[in-house]
Amino acid sequence: MSASSTTPARPVALAVSDIRKHYGDVRAVDGVTFEVVEGEFFGILGPNGAGKTTTLEIAEGLVAPDSGTVRLLGRSPWPRDETLLPRIGVQLQASSFFERLTAREQLVTFAALYGIGTDRADDLLEQVGLVDKADSPVEDLSGGQKQRLSIACALVHDPEVLFLDEPTAALDPQSRRNLWDFLQGLNDHRPRPHPRTRHPGRVDPLVGCAHPHPSGPRGDHGRRGPRPDRCAGCAQHGGLGRHRDP
Repeated sequence: MSASSTTPARPVALAVSDIRKHYGDVRAVDGVTFEVVEGEFFGILGPNGAGKTTTLEIAEGLVAPDSGTVRLLGRSPWPRDETLLPRIGVQLQASSFFERLTAREQLVTFAALYGIGTDRADDLLEQVGLVDKADSPVEDLSGGQKQRLSIACALVHDPEVLFLDEPTAALDPQSRRNLWDFLQGLNDHRPRPHPRTRHPGRVDPLVGCAHPHPSGPRGDHGRRGPRPDRCAGCAQHGGLGRHRDP
C-alpha cells in the first residue's frame, strides 16, 4: 500500500476561489484561486502593486471581493464573521500600536482583549527577542523591533490561522533567521497554516508553497512537512513553477 493512501489528507483551512477586486479601472485582484491546508506555510509572491495585500485582506475578511468566494476555517469571512476573529491572527503590512505604551504594555493590552493573562505577554517577548525592550515605548523601537512586536500581538491569543503580510521586510538577516526559527517552533508545537506575502526573490525557507500571484512573475512551488500529493498552486495555475523537496 502506498504512503499516500495511508496518510489522511489534512483539512483545508483556507480556500480562495476565483476572487476579483477592482478599484475603478485598476484590477487589484483578478481571478485568484488557491488552498492552504492545516500546518502549512504558504507564500504569495509578486512585485509591488500586484495585489498580494488585497488578496490577504479579502481572505481575512477585511475587504469584500467583487466576486469569487473565500472559506476560512469552513466559514465565509465576509460579511464580517465575529466568530472567526478569535481564531485568526493578523500581522498587517503597516504596524499600528496604542500610543505611549511600552512593548510589554502593548502585548498585555492585546492579551486582555482576549481574556488572557500577562504571562502570555512575557512569554512572547522572550520568544521574539524583545525582553530587553519590554519597558521601552513603542515609539523608540526600531523598524525591525516593531515588526517582531506586531507578530507577537498577532500570536497573543494562539490563533488557528496566522496571516503575515511581509513579516521579514524590516528585519536584518539574523533577526529574519530568528523569526523563521520561532515560527517553525510554533508549527512544531501546534501545526497551523501561515498565509503570507513576499516580494519575488525573497522567499523564506519556511514557505511550503511559494504561490505566484497572477499579476506577478512565475515562481517555484514546494511544501514543507507532511504534504498533499500535489501543490494546490501548481494544480490551479496550470503547472506554473515546479515542485521542490524541502
